Amino acid sequence: MKVRVMKFGGTSVRTPEARMAAALRVISAKEQGYHPVVVVSAIGRKGEPYATDTLLQLVQGIDPTVKPDARELDMIMAVGEILSSVVFAQTLKSLGHPSMSFRGGQAGIRTDGVYGNARILGVNPQGLMEGLMRGVIPVVCGFQGVWTHGKLPGSELNTLGRGGSDTTAAALGAALRADAVEIYTDVDGVKTADPDFVREAPTLRRVTYDEVAEIAHLGAKVLHPRAAEIAMKFSIPLWVKNTFTDDSGTEIVAGVELPGRRVTGVTHTGKLVYIQIDLADVDPAHRSVFEARVYETLARYHVNMYMTTLTSGGIGFAVPREQFAEVQDMFDALVMPVSTDKTTVYLVQSSDKESKAFATQSQLLSGLDDVRVVKLSVTEGCTMVSVVGKDYIQRPGVYLSVLQTLHDAQIPVLQTSDSDFSLSVLVPESELRRGVALLHEKLTGDA
Repeated sequence: MKVRVMKFGGTSVRTPEARMAAALRVISAKEQGYHPVVVVSAIGRKGEPYATDTLLQLVQGIDPTVKPDARELDMIMAVGEILSSVVFAQTLKSLGHPSMSFRGGQAGIRTDGVYGNARILGVNPQGLMEGLMRGVIPVVCGFQGVWTHGKLPGSELNTLGRGGSDTTAAALGAALRADAVEIYTDVDGVKTADPDFVREAPTLRRVTYDEVAEIAHLGAKVLHPRAAEIAMKFSIPLWVKNTFTDDSGTEIVAGVELPGRRVTGVTHTGKLVYIQIDLADVDPAHRSVFEARVYETLARYHVNMYMTTLTSGGIGFAVPREQFAEVQDMFDALVMPVSTDKTTVYLVQSSDKESKAFATQSQLLSGLDDVRVVKLSVTEGCTMVSVVGKDYIQRPGVYLSVLQTLHDAQIPVLQTSDSDFSLSVLVPESELRRGVALLHEKLTGDA
């Protein structure tokens, strides 16, 4: 059985006209001899009636002082995809093609139980296969799955994090041994830069799994990084295409199929806050324990970190602005006792001004022999611009070229970091558009 998984994002199911264009693509695949399995996102974007953010606001707006449970947020967020799947299945039926909607759990997707950002543990697509055998086109809710906990009746619904519908499509492609997974959006494929910043940014016709995962991790929203990772693990042919044009799109392939040194593109994240922790007063014998506890705390609360740096004087990392208040709160007046020959107590101050919690803890600990204050410094209004390129980053002079280009344009560089595939710079948010455009022009021209 030749299966093709076809995922349609929010803009591709936004209006009756868009849904018709998407449905005709599904029917075309069926007429070519494939058995299509459709994955859909919620209808529309923020502010529109059925969008995920609109549904969230419905709950969060009841009383802003009462924070909804993560479980309840997953329940309300899943509604958008459920509604979308039923509407899309009915659109296919109206065109004479039998179709059924499936929630994530009905499609056999099992998760790890982390509300709001679950990972897929396994997929049992038996229900989908039975539907395909009967000639039915399954329409699966993206972004969701279920997990079973011994103390709770039945299965609990989990969502997979923003962009999780791509992950759903890749996981189903692996479970169904699909001939291809196609991600449909409103752009022609993977671009060398955000077309809102670089209008003439070309479409990459072929790119590797590693490269597309890297640009996704670094902010490009064309494909979720987990989807690329799953596709790479199971060697699934992966495409990014435009629902509304006949452009051939971008094919994502294994690295061995696309050797050579090149620039993949220039990408960027959203709004960031850069945090530095001064470790000058931390005993060298305690430093590794202290650092581990910092990272464990961030991991426990699922905080996304960017540009992690380690120096002799301290550690630094950037966090999304929407998570900064939570990070500041979790570290404020945090007490870390560390024992070697004797116990040293470290008290964290998370802002320039002492909070009431910090002052209270400081007073309570004043009777101890060795209490040391560790301070955080914060730089707000930042963003990260990244140059991505297989082997290109290791080319002599690239680092200098990036810094020189930004220096000549009087764009401050607050921090840098690199990996095998990318070089990133932290710059003021006000300089984001200019920085992306300048680096794209310079580096794609040099490559």
